[in-house]
Amino acid sequence: MPALSSDPATVAFVGLGSNLGDSAAVLRAALRALDALPRTRLSRASKLYRTPAWGQTDQPDFLNAVAMLDTALTARELLAAMLEIERDAGRSRRADGSDRWGPRTLDLDLLLYAEAVIAEPGLHVPHPHLHERAFALVPLVEIAPDARIPGIGLARQALAGIDAGQIQAIGSDDRFER
Repeated sequence: MPALSSDPATVAFVGLGSNLGDSAAVLRAALRALDALPRTRLSRASKLYRTPAWGQTDQPDFLNAVAMLDTALTARELLAAMLEIERDAGRSRRADGSDRWGPRTLDLDLLLYAEAVIAEPGLHVPHPHLHERAFALVPLVEIAPDARIPGIGLARQALAGIDAGQIQAIGSDDRFER
């Protein structure tokens, strides 16, 4: 596990999702890649959850999870590293975004970066739809029950207001392995 430098660490939460190939293996590899980032350490990871596709529903179910990182990377640096991990896993993104809701080998979303609110081209934190997505809130609340979504409130309160009935943990033994 890489050691953090003396830079102050920021707590960031990353959503992971996959619905193509061996999704469990893809998510475990992505978690190891996140843990290997410079000046970054994985501090917690949720169980894997089977979730119905969101947005474009005529595709296979996803496996989703959330990772909690301690990082000295900026939000922009972390996002760039996440996009590189996606590319290494075989994910390609169309420039026009038309594949945004489609099937994917790996999807990494920066959900929260401490208490930061960032609205820049290509970088929006907190994730704009986090408070509406049970597939992200369930694993987030599992590992950080007191997580706050800036401008919204506690993640567990956002989760209480939406239907999470179709989100299923696929077993307590399916936590990410390092």
